Formats: sequence, C-alpha cells, structure tokens
Amino acid sequence: MPAFELNSVPLLSRSALDRAEETRADAKALQEGWRDAKLLRVNSRGQVRFENGALILDKAIELSAEPSPAAVFLGVDRGTQLWAVRDRQLQGSLTDLRGMTNSVDDLTTSLLSTAVALLNWHDKAGFNGADGTVTTSTKGGWSRVTESGYEEFPRIDPAVICLIHDGGERVLLARQHSWPQSLFSLLAGFVEAGESLERCVEREVKEEVGVDVRDIHYLGSQPWPFPRSLMLGFAAVGDPAQPLVFSDGEIAEAHWFTRAEVREALAVGDWSAQGSGARLLLPGSISIARTIMESWAALD
Repeated sequence: MPAFELNSVPLLSRSALDRAEETRADAKALQEGWRDAKLLRVNSRGQVRFENGALILDKAIELSAEPSPAAVFLGVDRGTQLWAVRDRQLQGSLTDLRGMTNSVDDLTTSLLSTAVALLNWHDKAGFNGADGTVTTSTKGGWSRVTESGYEEFPRIDPAVICLIHDGGERVLLARQHSWPQSLFSLLAGFVEAGESLERCVEREVKEEVGVDVRDIHYLGSQPWPFPRSLMLGFAAVGDPAQPLVFSDGEIAEAHWFTRAEVREALAVGDWSAQGSGARLLLPGSISIARTIMESWAALD
C-alpha cells in the first residue's frame, strides 16, 4: 500500500493572514492603525455577517475613537489593520466557520479561526485562575495581565484525530450518540497532561472502540476554535477482527467501511445531505477529518 499522506492542506490551515506579531506590543502603531482599521463583528455563537461570498467588515473607528479593550488585533491585510470584537446583538445574514466551504478564500478562514479562538478565550479569562484577581486585555488582545503584572496568554487545547485503517481497503468510522443515524467520522480525543500525541491516539482509540492500533503516523494539523482546540491528525493501523467495545460511553456505534463506500459518501456531499437516504454521510470540508478521509480514499 502506498504511503498515506494528506493530498491537500486542511481548510482552516490555509492561512493568508499577516499576523503582524511585532505590532501587538506597539501601542502607538495600534492606535495609529485604528483610524483606518477594519472590524469583524462576531456574535456569541461565533457567527459573522457574510454576504455575496465575502465577510462584512465595519470601520473600527465606528466602535470607538481609540483601540477598544474589548477588541482583538488579528493582523494586517495590504497595510490595513484588522480587528475583531464580540457583538452579542449582531444581526443580518449570519454564518459561522462550520458553514464555510472550499470556495471561501484563505484570508477569510484565517480571520475567522483566529477571531473566534481569541474571543472565546477572552470570554473566560477575565479573572486570574490562581488568585481570582481581575485581568485586563493587553497587546492587542494577545495577552491579559493582572494588577500585579502577572501575564497570561491564549490557551490552546490539543486534540488528536485519527483515521484507523486495516492496511488495505477498510477504514473504521464511528458515530456519537447525539448524531443522526448515518453520520460517521474519525475517532478523536483530547491530549491528557503528561501524555504524548502517539500515546493519546492509542489510549483514545482503545477507550472509545476497544481496538489496539500500531504504525501511528502524523499527517497534519488544523486550528479548531470550538472553543479553542488544535486538531492533530494521524493515521494508524488496526485489526478488523478485534471486537469493537465502546467502554467510555462516547460512541454509539462504529463499523469498518470499504474504500468504495467512503468514496461514494464523499461524492454525496457532507453531513448537510441528511435526508438523502445515504447509508453513510461524512464531515464537511471545514473539518480536517474530511481532508484525511479524502486523502485515504484517493489511494489506489
């Protein structure tokens, strides 16, 4: 069997944003850039205004005369600063990252994934975890500090996601209890303290479906701001003869599907095709799971 690698970059990993890290701590540059800056408004569900295939960006100066402590600096596009702010009253034609497709440009996905992740962190980082004191946003929203000067940075939760195959024509896909009957995807789970990524793959697969895996192989990664994760993609080999055991209660069912069945499901579309009568539906293009399955299905 040929080497299994991703045949494309996952949608949310196709960054075209100049993050301008050197500007974050430059209060003068942030203030000067604010006058002509563009502002992305994001509601509490991570939705934004999206019309005619493009994000709707406001003038930052309409929010406040100077950089707002509630806004986060995302980067620079063609000399213009880009910021984001939480707007719980946002109205209009709204969509979120999960509704995006491959037709969306790389700058849009970069802006959204960064904005949603940063704003989600700020929503829960108003108080220091050690002593409960108030923290305030600084460096364009890329850190928070206490009155005593203790500084905290945005948190990222690493999680693994793994395609388990038999070394040939079959792949193991699973369905969670909350999903409709035909929706299946790869197995995934969060990395625990003191655990390597490879060990996490072994543990999560064993806990969720009772299968021992080997030949664990890293494929690629993707930001996943739901609310603040980083998905690390792997492939591994498992034995279809090994009984499936759902010991941790997260998985409702799992089955070994053939490459032909996966190809047919990919051709149908994604999870939005519910009601089509298809036996198998797969994640949409926003997920690295889709990229991994497309890459495996494309092998001869």
